[in-house]
Amino acid sequence: MSTPSPRKLITFDWAMKRLLRSKANFEILEGFLSELLGEDIRILEILESASNKESKRDKSNRVDLKVKNSKGELVIIEVQFDRELDYLQRILYGTSRVITEHQKESQAYATLVKVISVNILYFELGHGTDYIYHGTTTFTGIHDHDKLELDLRQQKLYGKIQIHNIYPEYYLIRINNFNRLATTSLDEWIYFFKNEEIKDEFKAKGIQKAKESFSLLSLSEEEQLAYARYQDNLRYEASMVESNYGLGRMEGKEEGIEIGIDMGIEIGIEKGIDMGIEKGIDIGKLDIAKRLVKHGMSIEEAAAISGINAALLSS
Repeated sequence: MSTPSPRKLITFDWAMKRLLRSKANFEILEGFLSELLGEDIRILEILESASNKESKRDKSNRVDLKVKNSKGELVIIEVQFDRELDYLQRILYGTSRVITEHQKESQAYATLVKVISVNILYFELGHGTDYIYHGTTTFTGIHDHDKLELDLRQQKLYGKIQIHNIYPEYYLIRINNFNRLATTSLDEWIYFFKNEEIKDEFKAKGIQKAKESFSLLSLSEEEQLAYARYQDNLRYEASMVESNYGLGRMEGKEEGIEIGIDMGIEIGIEKGIDMGIEKGIDIGKLDIAKRLVKHGMSIEEAAAISGINAALLSS
């Protein structure tokens, strides 16, 4: 008996643009964030800002979704397909921008919003073997190596226990590094991100709701066409990136070969000239020594005066 093929699901990035903004689907997003952050997340609303306005490039390059949870924290979710060497600086800029967007001029610094940046990456970023990285801010003593802690007054002011709870947090999910079976509930979500498949036995919070809502067959004909266009845009963008990258490598290699040949010729000419000069000098010395011997000087004396080996005159 053949195993039925899995039902075709839409990708998570497209769902963020079209489906997850609906309150009816908050359960899906809450499920993923709860598994990632290790706590029960409740979403109050989807927020709009300058950072997630759509443009032609945004549709095929990155997706931003900004949500507010029940603790008043803001969570940015971004899917990135193209290579960006300065991506780490870009997510720093993104969190800083969100903080300033939500801070009024008259408000004290203690009211700064907490931002969590979740990045789902389909390209190689940095060097590491893991597929999930978590970044926080801590302060460590240079001499005693202790961690700086909030005192009781600061804890009351901020409503936080630890210093890192004040500052932005970053999650980097490197999809290409996930090459294993889903052994945890969080793995089940990452398996879906990579394979666009949700197995019946998956138990992660919200994931079976995603399987139901993300079915391509459940979309209207108009939405199916929009999704097909989106996938075409992704493939075109990926092709352009890879083509430009490959062309750049090829052109760089060809230019390097040309430069190497030119340098080799130049060095060869210089070396040849040097060798020719040295050989000419040696021949001149030998000629002088022979003339001295011809005029009656001993071989040893002629060699000494000319600065050559006496054996050359004896041969």
